Amino acid sequence: METYRNTDLNNLLSYFYQWESEKPDAVFMRQPYGNTWKTITWAEAGAEARRIAAALAGIGMQAGDHIGIVSKNCYHWVIADLAIMMGGYVSVPFYPTLTAPQLEQVLQLSHCKALFVGKLDNWPDMREGVPAGIEIIRFPQYEGNSVVEEGWPWEGLLAAYEPIAGNPERSLDELWSILYTSGTTGVPKGVMLDFFAPASLMENERRYDSLKLFSGTEHRFFSYLPLCHIAERLIVEGAALLTGGEISFAESIESFAKNLQATRPTLFLGVPRIWTKFQLAILERMPQKKLDLLLRIPIVNTLVRKKIRAGLGLDKARITVTGAAPMPDAVKNWYARLGIHLQEVYGMTENCGGATLSPHDAIKPGTVGKPLPNARVGIVPETGEVTIQLPWMMRGYYNEPEKTAETLRDGVLYTGDQGELDEEGYLKITGRISDTFKSAKGKFIVPGPIEWSFAKNNYVEQVCVAGLGIPQPLALVVLSDIGKEAEVEKLRQSLQETLDHINSRLPNYEQLKTVVVFQQPWSVENGLLTPTLKIKRHELNRRYQHLFAQWYEHNERLVLVRTEE
Repeated sequence: METYRNTDLNNLLSYFYQWESEKPDAVFMRQPYGNTWKTITWAEAGAEARRIAAALAGIGMQAGDHIGIVSKNCYHWVIADLAIMMGGYVSVPFYPTLTAPQLEQVLQLSHCKALFVGKLDNWPDMREGVPAGIEIIRFPQYEGNSVVEEGWPWEGLLAAYEPIAGNPERSLDELWSILYTSGTTGVPKGVMLDFFAPASLMENERRYDSLKLFSGTEHRFFSYLPLCHIAERLIVEGAALLTGGEISFAESIESFAKNLQATRPTLFLGVPRIWTKFQLAILERMPQKKLDLLLRIPIVNTLVRKKIRAGLGLDKARITVTGAAPMPDAVKNWYARLGIHLQEVYGMTENCGGATLSPHDAIKPGTVGKPLPNARVGIVPETGEVTIQLPWMMRGYYNEPEKTAETLRDGVLYTGDQGELDEEGYLKITGRISDTFKSAKGKFIVPGPIEWSFAKNNYVEQVCVAGLGIPQPLALVVLSDIGKEAEVEKLRQSLQETLDHINSRLPNYEQLKTVVVFQQPWSVENGLLTPTLKIKRHELNRRYQHLFAQWYEHNERLVLVRTEE
């Protein structure tokens, strides 16, 4: 494994300055406002960021201070990020869906001195979580979002301060960002990444072109997943800085499809739930039987594939990536028939989000790809835990040396994931150690592989296998829009067939007793999904465990939950 510590690496700022110098008038970012787009050139972004950097110093910030960002994705988010880097500060981005107590918790844990407040749905409630003494800088108002009246106005600061001079650089050993994990359980941890971490990962891509960012000269990125998450931060913002690409933003959930079609990105990053929603939207317009028929007809199949990809806005996408959670093979295979080959990336915030990647020309079913160049992946024999060793590792958890020592041992990251390495070096994730639970029979249940089997049923959108304290596990599911519109008897038959198929391949102690169908989807808003759309398994258990025995003893194999507890 190579080390880059003794080489001259370009950091994120260096890449920005390069494009600012080489193509100052080229478009760097595009922000939608209804039916119009505001464009921001590299030169305009640089000038604005330097003024905000000067303003931060003007309101009392000192080098090394921690500065938060809480906002949905927008061009001001990226400008604020650049300004923090230019000014010598440390960025601490937060999810825009946090409640007031959650925001207060991470602001206190991170010791933030200032907070950028931007596009938010519910700032009036969130602001109660901002401790006294933290300086607030508010982005200009975005229509349809909360009005923020507190703090320093962005436009006022731009007018009041001259830009800082030159191209301030940051040492690779300086702290770049503290990223708080969304946390499916427990208190969020602040992952400390220095400038070396993204610099070494980006240098790895420059050398080996694993993601094929250098396979073309035109780069368009679409930003909609939270920028506070390491995947979006580096695969979209970081990749744009690396390649001189153009970032377009989604204005809202309602305009997402329109904005995506207008962008036609060359790289698109999705999470499994996004890809599933795309799939279900297509199947609502074209049922699976009709799609299968059309894909079997020569010439017609080519036209159908093109039409579907264009309808999604992905007809120009050379790179389509999925991450954050394992993607079921059934979904990947479904997209492959349309000519959309999903490359799975596996990693954690602790390693800058990149450890393995499915090679574009050698995607292997059931795996999350091979280790990236200069990454080593191992398996602990006793537990099956996946370990990772690579140059772009975190410094540790902020102010938590004990948790750091538990996770990072002698330069090796213990992921908490369970997996297997095959003879070709591909990694298969089989579950989370923390997700495993013991049934009343004393048998350990690994829910992940069972859950992924449900992805083949288009009536199901979300699924969680649970069953702590009962003899056999249950399948808790939320129906897709297609499932909600299906006749009850047809739905019942389909779910029972899926249940029988899954159970036929499981040992007796893992076989599912009942499918429990929820009427309302699990969401970020009701606290059952993380901001990255992962199911909060422990929260589902907390809310519904008192009903597990009742559902288990139900005579029917299908239980409809009419009201949410």
